[in-house]
Amino acid sequence: MTFAVSDVETFAGSGDVEESDCLELHPIELLIAVHNEFVYDALCLLSFGGPNGPDDVMPFLRNVTAGRNVPDERLAVVATQYEQFGGRSPINDQNRALIDALRSEFDSVGIDLPIYFGNRNWEPYLPDTVAQMRDDGVRNALVLATSAFSSYSGCRQYREDLATASEAAGPDAPALHKLRLYYNHPGFIDAVVARIGEVHRSGARLVFTAHSIPLS
Repeated sequence: MTFAVSDVETFAGSGDVEESDCLELHPIELLIAVHNEFVYDALCLLSFGGPNGPDDVMPFLRNVTAGRNVPDERLAVVATQYEQFGGRSPINDQNRALIDALRSEFDSVGIDLPIYFGNRNWEPYLPDTVAQMRDDGVRNALVLATSAFSSYSGCRQYREDLATASEAAGPDAPALHKLRLYYNHPGFIDAVVARIGEVHRSGARLVFTAHSIPLS
């Protein structure tokens, strides 16, 4: 069976993909739709990564801040926040649950694609994942990043990560095609609204905040 995606960007793309031509499709068809150009033989979930235990916290924070000259004294302050969760980030379990949900959805519509998992800042590291995909014979892979929004760290840096991992894997590395940002996709918006409805108390005010993304 031949699969592809009509709103993807390669890791070498120069800009973010704008409005999708597939917004009316079933959610799974947004990921994989019939196309004539590529045959996709894998999906890679790409995420930020997080510590799995107390001993991982400082090495993880050093990875996140690499090249920025952030002293360990400052990182130690941030590390205390992880103590609230036993030194373990929930992001890894959430990503594995997402992979399980994708696998179930794929199976329900007859899509037989292996799903790989790679992170920017912690195990499993993206370069190791891409190398494994290469060794498994993957030629063209879709990449779903868990960041829905457009920013350097939320989009462009992930494309840079893909380019770096591909280069490290050598000439036999699979082609990596990043799916578009989905901050404005109806399925994403509906899920956010539904979650707010689950936790919002009558009469309570809803406050939206940002992640300190600079304007220039």
